[in-house]
Amino acid sequence: MQRSNSYILTFVFVLTVVCGTLLSLAYEALKDKQAANVAFEKRKFILTTFMGPEAVGALTNEAVNAKYDEMVKPVVINAGGEETADVADNINVAKQYKVDSADRLLPLYLIKGAEGYEYFVMPVFGKGLWDDVWGYVALEKDMNTIKGVVFDHKGETPGLGARITTPEIQSRYVGKQIKDEAGNVVSVTMNKGENGGGDKSIAAFQDKPHNVDGMSGATLTGNGLNTMMDTYLKAYNNYFKKLNSATALN
Repeated sequence: MQRSNSYILTFVFVLTVVCGTLLSLAYEALKDKQAANVAFEKRKFILTTFMGPEAVGALTNEAVNAKYDEMVKPVVINAGGEETADVADNINVAKQYKVDSADRLLPLYLIKGAEGYEYFVMPVFGKGLWDDVWGYVALEKDMNTIKGVVFDHKGETPGLGARITTPEIQSRYVGKQIKDEAGNVVSVTMNKGENGGGDKSIAAFQDKPHNVDGMSGATLTGNGLNTMMDTYLKAYNNYFKKLNSATALN
């Protein structure tokens, strides 16, 4: 009996080692592919902010990469609005979120058009109701008007806070302005409550350049978006204030 138990324990030990080794090898084999998928998704998000989801959705993977390489110039800035020598692809926005704001590195994507740089795409990051929320915000050349946004999340409630990933919610931000008449960044605030959804929600706030309609049953997720937008739009403004419109955008 003791010898039988010994055989069983030896078998279990060997099986555990073998399974652990196979899992480790599988992880290493898939790690590069997973990283490539994340990088490609980021490229699609960035293009979507200024091209729109339908236009980007119609592109092949090869076309997405070609369009990104043709139009996007990544840079990194510090909290003082100065460009650094860092590589944007090496900056983990989620990790930088945990760094003191004065020491934070901020990737920025300059979008080239026929007449110089036409849009600026900023990664944003924050906390929703249950977990992380993040996204990208594209500003037009005036550094004030929102061209488009893309939002995503880790654990918001389906049908409620998770609606931030839908074109319906994201389209509400298009055309909104992040600065007041004095040129101060006031961000764009998602209000509490909802005025019917769809076109009704857009119409209800068409005369309010700094506000968008809310999401029924998802006020706390909306609050998370508001904090996220306010924090990062103000952080990037130090860079925008340094730009000389006569030279820096060409």
